[in-house]
Amino acid sequence: MALLFINGRVLVDGALRTGLSVLVEGRQIAALLPEDSRPDSWPDARIIDLAGDILAPGFIDTQVNGGGGVLFNDAPTAATIAAIGAAHRRFGTTGFLPTLISDDPPVIARAIAAVDQAIEEGVPGVLGIHIEGPFLNVARRGIHLASKIRPIDHASVDLVTLLRGGRTLVTLAPELATPELIAALVARGAVVAGGHSDARYDEARAAIAAGMTGATHLFNAMSPLGNREPGMVGAVLDSPGVIAGIVVDGRHVHPATLRIAIAARGADAFMLVTDAMPTVGGDSWFMLQGKRIEVRDGVCVDAAGTLAGSDLDMARAVRNAVQLIGVPPEAALAMASAVPARFLGLEASYGRIAPGMRASLVRLTVELEVVQSWIDGAA
Repeated sequence: MALLFINGRVLVDGALRTGLSVLVEGRQIAALLPEDSRPDSWPDARIIDLAGDILAPGFIDTQVNGGGGVLFNDAPTAATIAAIGAAHRRFGTTGFLPTLISDDPPVIARAIAAVDQAIEEGVPGVLGIHIEGPFLNVARRGIHLASKIRPIDHASVDLVTLLRGGRTLVTLAPELATPELIAALVARGAVVAGGHSDARYDEARAAIAAGMTGATHLFNAMSPLGNREPGMVGAVLDSPGVIAGIVVDGRHVHPATLRIAIAARGADAFMLVTDAMPTVGGDSWFMLQGKRIEVRDGVCVDAAGTLAGSDLDMARAVRNAVQLIGVPPEAALAMASAVPARFLGLEASYGRIAPGMRASLVRLTVELEVVQSWIDGAA
């Protein structure tokens, strides 16, 4: 059945526009039409009256460790991926990368196989996998277990690029990977991001020249911007081609720091991520590789107070971007959709409302609360 969305504020090319209807046929957006047109070609279309609400591209989250009470590392299966996707869909996420934090090679292999199975089975929203580690700097490991961290080599490249369908995002410490290994990952189809890194500016820039295009949770677990050593943060802010994920919960990074970063690069250089844990749509605590993690004051921490992902959802990240760092709503919505789609190389199909694009959409109130979502045209 075709869908015709009317009477809303539609996000088109960075602007919220009225006077437009959006026609969806099957899995795709078929047309953007003048509001007063009711073409006879679609007499059986189901009319969805948005009643002044916003219709935006569905959110794409490139860093989702868990949700709905389950953690990907604990049970790397297609069923876990489906549960995580269902938990986050309530908050507007229509595309996501289940994220595996540093673990042993057999677990990485099982996680990749699970994502392949989920894609083959048509689990809604799964776009690939994010392998965050184990090729990290122990000095910047955060909650990652030191015992799981290992150096990257050519066998590692072969392992992490086994995914048959979808996108593979690999987070590594660029100072511990040669430019040749980074180039090999990119040649095998992986998207490479720097994170959990103590890289000097020149080391990070060499990785960017070799094909690294992202930064994982910018400012967190990486060498900071200094007056004589710009570090990993400085390299990212000084590199126009790099897109940085940011966790906008008011705790991971001070809002003023994010405002400075956006002033330096512009909002379209940043994508909102949740780094979410099982507490999103689940209980207020969980176990992570033998450690009890609890939600305290809105963040996930272990007994020592070390951050362990987040309790953030994408809708709240969008609202926080507006309220905490002063990003206009249109830009915040793009940071949750168009920017991550571009980062993953999926901008031809996702992240915009335009004819021919996938009909993955989210309806929000003017206060940016999620009302409903559609994935490939299905509610």
